[in-house]
Amino acid sequence: MNIPATRIAAASSQDGRRRRTVIKRHGVATRLWHWVNALCLFVLLTSGLQIFNAHPSLYWGYDSSFDDPWLTMTAVRGPDGERIGVTRIADYRFNTTGVLGLSQFKGEPTVRGFPAWVTLPSGQWLAMGRYWHFAFAWICAPLLIAYLTYSLASGRRRRLIWPTAAQWKGLPRTIADHARLRFHHKADYNGLQKLTYLIALFGLLPLMIFTGLTMSPTMDAAWPWLLDVFFGRQSARTIHFLCAFALVAFFIIHIVLVLISGVFNNLRSMTTGDYKVIGDSPEDQNHA
Repeated sequence: MNIPATRIAAASSQDGRRRRTVIKRHGVATRLWHWVNALCLFVLLTSGLQIFNAHPSLYWGYDSSFDDPWLTMTAVRGPDGERIGVTRIADYRFNTTGVLGLSQFKGEPTVRGFPAWVTLPSGQWLAMGRYWHFAFAWICAPLLIAYLTYSLASGRRRRLIWPTAAQWKGLPRTIADHARLRFHHKADYNGLQKLTYLIALFGLLPLMIFTGLTMSPTMDAAWPWLLDVFFGRQSARTIHFLCAFALVAFFIIHIVLVLISGVFNNLRSMTTGDYKVIGDSPEDQNHA
């Protein structure tokens, strides 16, 4: 894969063999998509938690009995009569007072699934949460479909996001290097980066879209097969919730790695497009 180098920055070792080269890693369209998508996903998450708070329980199947959720967040009275926040997953109960089930809102303990500081809007306002969620969903979904279509149609994009045979073979070593916080600044993404991006772009995000459509009665009437694919509306809601938090985990790891592997270099690559790579020769920098 050829990635054009724009200029030689400096020699990085005393013998002059290793060079630091600034390349143009991301085009304008990719950078715009990244930041617009980041904003959309932030609004979708926080407004989605507002919607979840209207009924903070999850079920599996076509219908909800409201009696046997596999996950629920609520508040109960403790032995001393005070309310405590409880999160129940299957047969396991956890005291989550102050965060889940029971949290502070405007100085008062309030029964709610997720606390006010992670929902949009902060107060209990289901209608507004739905407005925010649907508005940004209709921005995010077409942009994602366009991006995935382009990534599949463009040979250069396919080479950029699909691991090479050598990268698949070297995946255990790459994982070990990341665990030791050893990062190699190369022109190409490494195999672990490509694999996680593929899971997020072609797995989690499309699942979010289709399970979101399955929860819509209008879409179920138009595409009844969605209910069969996802085993019912309640199962789709559960998958939607789990995918959302898988994406949250992905974003947290992504941000941490950006910070510890060279925050300025990484942010610059996604703002101006410039990225500094290190290789033993110009060929190492321009080919992956």
